[in-house]
Amino acid sequence: MKIVVTGANGQVGYCLQQQLREQDFDFVALTRSELDISDTNAVNTCIAELKPDVIINAAAYTAVDKAEQEPELAYAINRDGPANLARAAKTVGAAILHISTDYVFGGDASGSYREEDEAAPQGIYGQSKLAGEHAVIATNDKHIILRTAWVFGEHGNNFVKTMLRLGSSRESLGIVADQEGGPTYAGDIATTLIQIVKHYASGNPTIWGIYHYSGAPHISWFGFAQKIFSAAEKTKLYNKAIPQLNAIGTADYPTPAKRPANSKLDCSKIEKNFGIKPSNWGAALENIARYS
Repeated sequence: MKIVVTGANGQVGYCLQQQLREQDFDFVALTRSELDISDTNAVNTCIAELKPDVIINAAAYTAVDKAEQEPELAYAINRDGPANLARAAKTVGAAILHISTDYVFGGDASGSYREEDEAAPQGIYGQSKLAGEHAVIATNDKHIILRTAWVFGEHGNNFVKTMLRLGSSRESLGIVADQEGGPTYAGDIATTLIQIVKHYASGNPTIWGIYHYSGAPHISWFGFAQKIFSAAEKTKLYNKAIPQLNAIGTADYPTPAKRPANSKLDCSKIEKNFGIKPSNWGAALENIARYS
């Protein structure tokens, strides 16, 4: 089973490389400088040469606010890139595993979003990611689209690192308390993707399609920040007092792109079909120093 990983320098791509290497997989990990997935000819040439059995696309344009000013670039990476990979994968008979986002939903649901619920992204980022889902589905029958949320890890930029950085220099922080979701450890996303690859490689029937995978329990950004600093305090990560955290509303922190108030994903389908449980983000915060 030969695997190609795109977006190798991202949060999930970094973890995928580590885990695939530890488990002795035959894989090639490609950064954006090595493969621009929006370049159709480059993708076709690369995949034709490597002839993988599975492509895991961890490449994405993830600058949610900046996407409002760069829609062409966001669509090139988040829509055209996955379309190119899915088409090239089909040409060599490969499956494609593609990472998507909770931001494809509007955020006005009362409960957790299921895979079949109507998508209604509020901004360019979510719209471009949804377009990428549609492109993959239309191009390659052997696809898994893994929607996830609030990703954090040791590598790259994320909310956990931002909180630790700001907390080291400020006495108080205002954190949005009226948006809820499931923080998801990048290492758990990588583990999930590899588990799906193993399932497919073993010859077991694979139910292709869209799956939700995120962390539990659901929590607000404010609540998540409280847990982050609680973990930091236990490990004496700071030589100063933990900053005071103040709960604020979305209206108090306006951003160029609208965020869904409800980012809660129902992850029962992936547990039923693959035996994969939600990410335990609390356990991932226990060694908080690794994010600093």
